[in-house]
Amino acid sequence: MSKVKLLDIAHSRTGDKGNTLNLSLIPYKEDDYDWLAKEVTPEKVKEHLKHIIKGEVQRYDLENIKAFNFVCEDSLGGGVTTSLAMDTHGKSISSAFLEMEIEIQEKNN
Repeated sequence: MSKVKLLDIAHSRTGDKGNTLNLSLIPYKEDDYDWLAKEVTPEKVKEHLKHIIKGEVQRYDLENIKAFNFVCEDSLGGGVTTSLAMDTHGKSISSAFLEMEIEIQEKNN
């Protein structure tokens, strides 16, 4: 099977609340929402970013705007005021997230 990187089909923004990272995933095409829902699970996100995410990952499906929000616990080295990381807010993690590969959606004829 062929794979595609998320960066080819979606964009992402990140934010922080203490030691918790928020990752959004927004498909360029709304038609890709259901496919992404099947392929981009909390487990796969945690595995892909295992060097960053130490805690649990929860996914919130925002069907009305065809987007997802992943809440990633224990991901920012303690948070802005205690972390020694260069990117204490986690803003660059969206780039690492979008490098994740998923199986290409099969088209129904």
